[in-house]
Amino acid sequence: METFANIPWIILNGAQEYAAIGTEKSKGTKVFALAGKIKRSGLVEVPMGITINEVIFDIGGGIVDDRQFKAVQMGGPSGGCIPASMGDMKIDYDEINKTGAIMGSGGLIVLDETTCMVDMAKFFLTFTQNESCGKCTFCRIGTKRMLEILERITEGEGKEEDLDILEDLAHKVQESSLCGLGQTAPNPVLTTLHYFRDEYIAHIKDKKCPALSCSLLIDYSIDPEKCTGCTLCAVKCPTDAISGNKKEAHTINPEACVKCGLCFDVCNFDAVVRS
Repeated sequence: METFANIPWIILNGAQEYAAIGTEKSKGTKVFALAGKIKRSGLVEVPMGITINEVIFDIGGGIVDDRQFKAVQMGGPSGGCIPASMGDMKIDYDEINKTGAIMGSGGLIVLDETTCMVDMAKFFLTFTQNESCGKCTFCRIGTKRMLEILERITEGEGKEEDLDILEDLAHKVQESSLCGLGQTAPNPVLTTLHYFRDEYIAHIKDKKCPALSCSLLIDYSIDPEKCTGCTLCAVKCPTDAISGNKKEAHTINPEACVKCGLCFDVCNFDAVVRS
């Protein structure tokens, strides 16, 4: 459809005019579906050669709530994650491919500091694993084993050797798959391992999610200086893990806490602390 949309413009204005837009090897424009933690989302048509930062901040208006820009996931479910440190990179096919991501279907999902990159890789691998037709052994079983490892890591059950296994499986899936789905399915895992390996290590060694996104790796406590004893958190707690007298600081019993996060959501005084 994107190609068909370009043809009338080229006929009316000439191939030279179209070729004048873009970079040396990537001519013309590209349509992106701008989504995620962005102030202005939607379909945007931009000239090849524009930078990632220009798309996000000049066109998209920046990050929601002015949070820190962390990464973009480009190319759809089989795309890869590009860190914010590479935001000045020009967008064209060659440059994007060098990062491990792909232009793909033109998806551009903006991620901020609240996004867990391990969970992001798991989310997209879940899609491609479900979409596998099953013909290729490594695509059918390899992606399933990779997904199981990612699930363990986000639940605090990961091991250091899991990272080597993930990379080995990812390359085997790429090399052994017959179609584009299997060949690109490991991209989210490989790019997050490459650019955000420290997050994987934090999940495995420290049993913590730096983005405070993986619910089983979050601890909840109450700041006694901020707690007014309104009892709202205690009323909402499904396991009665919160105790305290009215108008006095409350406490959370970590053994009874199921880490549902309701206390954090309902507190009007920012007294509930996540760590």
